[in-house]
Amino acid sequence: MPRIAVGVEYDGLGLSGWQSQRDLPTVQDSVERALSRVADAPLSVVGAGRTDAGVHARAQVAHFDTEAGRTARGWVLGANSTLPAGIALRWATEVPEHFHARYSALSRSYRYVILNRGTRPGLAAGRVAFVYRPLDLAPMQEAGRVLLGEHDFSAFRASECQAKSPVRRLLDLRLKRVGEFVCLEVRANAFLQHMVRNIAGMLISIGQGDHAPAWAAEVLASRDRRANAATAPAGGLYFWAVQYPPGFGLPDDSDMMRGPSGCPGDLMG
Repeated sequence: MPRIAVGVEYDGLGLSGWQSQRDLPTVQDSVERALSRVADAPLSVVGAGRTDAGVHARAQVAHFDTEAGRTARGWVLGANSTLPAGIALRWATEVPEHFHARYSALSRSYRYVILNRGTRPGLAAGRVAFVYRPLDLAPMQEAGRVLLGEHDFSAFRASECQAKSPVRRLLDLRLKRVGEFVCLEVRANAFLQHMVRNIAGMLISIGQGDHAPAWAAEVLASRDRRANAATAPAGGLYFWAVQYPPGFGLPDDSDMMRGPSGCPGDLMG
């Protein structure tokens, strides 16, 4: 049976995350309904990663199996004609049957966007984290370097996280300020539930001067979520990209656009 991969972007406001949940509005349910209508038959999709309620995505990747003969353009235009305004397919392509949106991924990237100014956002409400106290990036960057590599990230996982192992490999962590915005970009082989938001919460606390950069190593070594800072708000988080082996031939989705966060796409360049 042919397997199709799709790229999905969505605004997480008002949604209960990616994963299907009974009696709650989710991205997965909306995408499945739209694609099933195009296929004229029920189908289910598998996503590359689960995002929580209120979290956004620029480049979620999902796959599904179907006997329906549709062109890539047909899948995209057909699904987008019925999807809610805040959810859209960016592309579709047929992939080998052994491709798996989740398990074939080499790494995943997230961006966390902070509006750092004295007054709360209006236009960007729900799409950024608001921090009114000035943030000093130098100690935040120093603290972030402690997290690079393979570690037990128990101090950065949600209490309800169902992952079998807390060990993850953080491949990259970068911070940059552009005007009133501070953007954090992280890339890892995989993430625990709330891991990025808990990293952001810790770095914000350090950037505000509540803790010294050395505190990051103490939090990491503690393996205790209670030793960490408060979880940063969901609205500032964007599922930014998924990296796959080039042999799968997925569209080159690396161009960084200016998104609704107001954070320039090339900010990490």
